[in-house]
Amino acid sequence: MTAWDLPEPYVLTMTVPDEAIDVMGHANNCEYLRWLERIAWAHTEALGLGWDVYQTLNRGMVARHTELEYLAAAFAGDELQIGTWIVENDQRLSIVRRYQIVRVSDQATLLRGRTRWVCVALDSGRPKRMPPEFVSGYAVTADEAC
Repeated sequence: MTAWDLPEPYVLTMTVPDEAIDVMGHANNCEYLRWLERIAWAHTEALGLGWDVYQTLNRGMVARHTELEYLAAAFAGDELQIGTWIVENDQRLSIVRRYQIVRVSDQATLLRGRTRWVCVALDSGRPKRMPPEFVSGYAVTADEAC
């Protein structure tokens, strides 16, 4: 049983591919950011807010600020569980998503992170108020005070 920082994450399981490994013999730090983007998008689609909805609403969420805390290295072949939660939604322009990456074999937390996402109009790239579908679809899934 994975020791998640917060209850009931949305989880993506993956295996670290050989091509993620850098000259130091572990997953390159840029790969972690790719994995977080992958789970954020998978969770967005699971919430019913896929690209087709984004296009219909002329709205999308873009990363504004990301903080990553690298705690341990991942290696080729490691099975990872990546968890994510929405911990803030101001119901106007932004949400905050938290992440945790855990190596399955030893339950070590490899990374903790958070990203503030901002709602923009797809046609201009400018910040725009969230449509009702984003307010409800990106509802807070975990209370950080837990």
